[in-house]
Amino acid sequence: MELEEIDRWNKASPGEYVYHTPTKQIGLCGKFDREADIITIIAGVNIITDSIKNFRKIKLNKKERQTKALKKVPSCGKCGK
Repeated sequence: MELEEIDRWNKASPGEYVYHTPTKQIGLCGKFDREADIITIIAGVNIITDSIKNFRKIKLNKKERQTKALKKVPSCGKCGK
């Protein structure tokens, strides 16, 4: 997992996970406003609104994306399905 800076070429889209460096939390991006220089995220039960420079985009390589998406769901104990 790599963290990349959000600059004028990079944009955090709503629904994308971003990292807030001051609080060291990962949250779901809710609002990205370049003109006002703010991002609003939902991190757990908290809503954090801060300057764009305090956030980093989370970049996963192909192998990391596959392992995160293929988590096995536990089956029912009775029928085995």
